[in-house]
Amino acid sequence: MVAFRSTDTSGRTTGLLLRCVLYSLLALGLIIVDKRYDHLGKIRRLLSIVAYPVQIAVASPFEGWDWFRESVSSRGALRADKAKLEAELRLAQFRLQRYEALEAESQRLRALRNSTVGITDRFLIGDVMDLDLDAFRERVLVDKGARDGVFVGQAVLDSGGVFGQVARVGQLTAEVILVSDATHAIPVQINRNGLRTIAVGTGDMDRLKLPYLPTSADVISGDLLVTSGLGGGFPPGYPVGTVAEVKRDPAQSLADVDVKPAAALDRSRELMFVWLKPQASSPVPATSAAPGAPAASAGRVALPPAQPQSQSAAAMPAKTPPPAKTPPPAKTPPPAGANDE
Repeated sequence: MVAFRSTDTSGRTTGLLLRCVLYSLLALGLIIVDKRYDHLGKIRRLLSIVAYPVQIAVASPFEGWDWFRESVSSRGALRADKAKLEAELRLAQFRLQRYEALEAESQRLRALRNSTVGITDRFLIGDVMDLDLDAFRERVLVDKGARDGVFVGQAVLDSGGVFGQVARVGQLTAEVILVSDATHAIPVQINRNGLRTIAVGTGDMDRLKLPYLPTSADVISGDLLVTSGLGGGFPPGYPVGTVAEVKRDPAQSLADVDVKPAAALDRSRELMFVWLKPQASSPVPATSAAPGAPAASAGRVALPPAQPQSQSAAAMPAKTPPPAKTPPPAKTPPPAGANDE
């Protein structure tokens, strides 16, 4: 009990335990009264208003320091994040451009493949390596040559239609002459009515000509020109171009017809070399007719005998009149009469 005793200046001892009990009971009573009747809420609110400036004054230095340190560090971090994001954005844009190029290339290759179904026996994709800078020549260099089976005169297409023909072949490369070259001509027909003619180049990649159509020809603007297949160089039915303008001069016998090429002559990067199926090419029917050639030759061999037969037949009628004159077989009855005698 010594711990609960104290001695004041007067020398009287007071019980600390008694005071602790009294204060505890007082605090408990205040808690109960505050909980049930909320009499001390107003006092607390008033005290909080009075204490708020003190709290702000005490916390302001620490909050100010934390804000300054965070703002300085966050600015540097933002700069680093900005530079990182810009680098990632540039890389993503570069990859996206490459993906778009690959997608466009895939679509072009699919179009090339789909356009050869049922007509070509074999095809080969080549890339344009170089352009002819001569203003009077429309030619490109492709990275396929004799090693790949490319030959002179072979048809070359792109995803839009007929691109040109192989003009020169090297071991590793081939020179392709465009349909727009001034020295190139291709047999075509109008898809609407089947009218056949020849389309020639003008030296302009955006224009072909139909110089051999009379003014009375049934051709109008918007007509689709396709390959006729004559000559065996190009497969039939491939688009060559669209009639852009038709001019008829009564003083002229031929119409002036401009054609817009179907192929992207100035933009295509992938070209397709095609090998025609036997039934689609003209020289192959000649080879297919080769088995029948013996029969034809036999027919030709039989023809010379046929002519002698006709000559003999013509000669026989000439000899038949003398037998007609030889009714002297009628003299045979006299021998019969002689026998009667």
